Amino acid sequence: MKTLYIDCFCGAAGDMLLGALIEAGADYEAISKALNSLGVDGYTLSCEKVNKHGTMATKFDVHVDDAHDHPHRHLRHIVEIIEAGDLPKEVKEASLETFRRIAECEAEVHGTTIERVHFHEVGAVDSIVDIVGVHLALHQLQPERIVSSALHVGSGTVKCAHGVMPVPAPATVLLLRGVPSYSGDVDGELVTPTGAALVAQVADEFGPMPHMRINTVGVGSGTKDLPDRPNVLRVMWGDAVGDFHTKESITVIEANIDDMNPELLPPLLEDLLESGARDAFITPILGKKGRPAHLITVLADDKKVSAVTDTLLRGSSTLGVRMRKEQRICLERDWKHVLTPWGDVRVKIGTYKGTTSTTSPEYEDCARVAREGGVTTREVYESAYAAAIKGEYKDA
Repeated sequence: MKTLYIDCFCGAAGDMLLGALIEAGADYEAISKALNSLGVDGYTLSCEKVNKHGTMATKFDVHVDDAHDHPHRHLRHIVEIIEAGDLPKEVKEASLETFRRIAECEAEVHGTTIERVHFHEVGAVDSIVDIVGVHLALHQLQPERIVSSALHVGSGTVKCAHGVMPVPAPATVLLLRGVPSYSGDVDGELVTPTGAALVAQVADEFGPMPHMRINTVGVGSGTKDLPDRPNVLRVMWGDAVGDFHTKESITVIEANIDDMNPELLPPLLEDLLESGARDAFITPILGKKGRPAHLITVLADDKKVSAVTDTLLRGSSTLGVRMRKEQRICLERDWKHVLTPWGDVRVKIGTYKGTTSTTSPEYEDCARVAREGGVTTREVYESAYAAAIKGEYKDA
């Protein structure tokens, strides 16, 4: 299982997390190109190595042109900017969710509505870039599990648009509800609202670094120069190992439907998977009046529940859904390639306690290769399976 661990020993900010993800393997050029599609002017980007108190780190920077007009924005303006960008659907949804979280907390602090919140610090160009950039990087890396350490928030006070505020700032405190955090001996703000919102949103769980085989390490630089430690955030990117990683929490979303055109059920499943569901399936049932009906079952990670539920409510005739949390045990999964007489096929491999437990050629690959080669899907599947059982992987 591809696992990302976020080490916030010296705080968290959007630029720190993005710099760390780029150093860990995210494509800076592709991220820059996607950010340019947002149509926001008056800034340039840089990404370079810096030395932070003896530790080399990647500093992602947004250089804002002060001569350019950068107005305060409301949430609707942020939505328009992100929706207009040439971004993957998942990145748009995740970025808008981050801003929604920030807007809700700012509204609670100031006693207003999210529509009337002025995005001061967080609405600035650099925060739009940081938030969208982080979600672009995560979309590239595709971690299956994200774990974060507790967040070191700093201490003392911080000066912001509303005056001098205690650390952590009021909105930051609300964004960190439910997130392990602590105040240390550093005087000043170490966790920004943007950093708090991002980590709280993307982390599946919090705690010490899990059992994992580290492949790459990314170190992202902050802006502070502290006298006794580097102001950096680290990410460890690798593969889970051991039984510790086989247990996952999953949200089960269900709805009984007895009044919907069955022709619309297959596209509903496609839409649910497209919106981020881990799995979606239909079970024939009998309703309370003895009517034939369908049970729609969807499995989703916590951070995808909102989008998946929205798709189910909008795309079906149900008047409501049921939700519950469950635990599941998963094999460690990996993909390899085999070569059949008709073409290349991916093979999914499931491993339990270090031993291969299941091997399965990817159906879509087999069907495509069969069509191109003028043979049956079964022939391609059996050839790919035989090659996998023999260990004849192209990746080896």
